[in-house]
Amino acid sequence: MALPAREFRISRRSWLLAGLGIGLSRLRAAESLEVSFDGDNLRVEAPGLHFLTGKPLERLKDAATVTFLSQITLFSDAQGTVFKRSPIERLVVSYDLWEEKFSVTIPGGGKRGIPKVSATEAETWCLENLAISAMGLAPERRFWLRFDLRTADRKDIGNVIGDQGLSLGSLIEVFSRKPGAGDASWRRDFGPFRLLDLPRTPSGRRRIG
Repeated sequence: MALPAREFRISRRSWLLAGLGIGLSRLRAAESLEVSFDGDNLRVEAPGLHFLTGKPLERLKDAATVTFLSQITLFSDAQGTVFKRSPIERLVVSYDLWEEKFSVTIPGGGKRGIPKVSATEAETWCLENLAISAMGLAPERRFWLRFDLRTADRKDIGNVIGDQGLSLGSLIEVFSRKPGAGDASWRRDFGPFRLLDLPRTPSGRRRIG
């Protein structure tokens, strides 16, 4: 989906607000976003983003496991020219009714997870474990970043990650379609910024918005 060409001519704050699409829920315009760069990877932080709420939380409290699909995309211009997309990540969340705690697993070769934590701790851990490589991006080059997160059903998971591996076409379709009645979806675009302006330290962060 192309980003508006006029974004070069508006303020950074207006760009942030424009990234809030109609029908994409619960990502507030007033929340702070941060991007960190450790010299290899870019990560986003959104302390105000709470996705273990609403329909996903209802499903979890009904003893169902909820899977979220997430992706970070880098754009090389404000027209939406894709520079790089991160591999899709699956965040598999479960809920212990007795202890009222959440557990999260990210399936894959280097399977990661965190057991029995609060909702806020689970959300924070999920974001901390999502990243996109900055390899090939010149330090002085301006770029934009998009963060996508949405719930997925079994059909989505089967289409995106099949027997032949990742299906790029299905991935694009999943993140571009409007969420259904039982779905939850969050998207945020922000930038421009440059690696040159970001401290190359694990804890170095630049607040966006």
